[in-house]
Amino acid sequence: MDGLLIIDKSAGLTSHDVVARVRRTLRTRRVGHTGTLDPFATGVLVVVVERATRLAQFLTTAVKEYEATVRFGYATDTGDCTGRRLDAPSAQDRVGESVLALPESEIESALSSLRGEIEQVPPMYSAKKVQGKKLYELARRGVEVVRAAARVTIYELEAVQRGDHLLQSNEDGTQDLSIRVKCSAGTYVRTLAESIGERLGASAHLASLRRTRAGDFGIEEAIGLDELQELADAGRVEERILSPDAALSGLPFLHLTADEARRALHGVALGVRDGTNWPKDRPIRMLDANGSLIAVGVYDSASHALRPRIVFSPEK
Repeated sequence: MDGLLIIDKSAGLTSHDVVARVRRTLRTRRVGHTGTLDPFATGVLVVVVERATRLAQFLTTAVKEYEATVRFGYATDTGDCTGRRLDAPSAQDRVGESVLALPESEIESALSSLRGEIEQVPPMYSAKKVQGKKLYELARRGVEVVRAAARVTIYELEAVQRGDHLLQSNEDGTQDLSIRVKCSAGTYVRTLAESIGERLGASAHLASLRRTRAGDFGIEEAIGLDELQELADAGRVEERILSPDAALSGLPFLHLTADEARRALHGVALGVRDGTNWPKDRPIRMLDANGSLIAVGVYDSASHALRPRIVFSPEK
């Protein structure tokens, strides 16, 4: 059972709800996930099972991809569709037909200004902790605190045309813009939606969010919780569990001799001379003679040593 499950999370579930369901389905307590999705969001949630839970630290920083809908017309206190609608737009705020009249070049200019490395202030309604308190817990009590801006990277940001025009009009007078985002871990897409609105002079919030990729894992290989239960009932759940090595397939690797493997399993650092091209402090897969993952180490370029950080000792 050691490995990863790529779950297609449904709307209305927290990431913790998904973990709880997987625990019940697989009848094990050792389950975690590698990147929270808000309850209203759907899509890829990477779940780690049994000994693979120790790999979560290497997967949380993976690049993410999303499909999202930015809704112009009003802002909310959470920045997304679950929040309370804020006051009506000011006289300077673009609304209705004026938003629909935005030329595609102006929309592209707004998106272009947000590509690359940018700063984001974490929203109050987020799980980020400040002085030991989760921000959303403070927000629910009506307390707002100063949050330091964090640097994130927007690798790709583009508008996606769903009909004859980029902007689609809704019956309530709001307008929707579909976008595709590829970004670094820690990016708040709802904050990005608000920033797009600011650049276009219109109040906005995030109306929908679907994660289509987390690192190497795409939505095409994800399964729903009901399908997982069906596989478990049929005794076939192992068919969808990815091995720990597959989880880290994007990392460099080193094949060890039998003696090196023995020492690595005891946590002993190994002298390595051919690791000069390895990125500094990047995790390295340590494989035995059979190609099985036995440890994940970090290369110390100063001492030319590969130090095991996580060891997968053979289970008794």
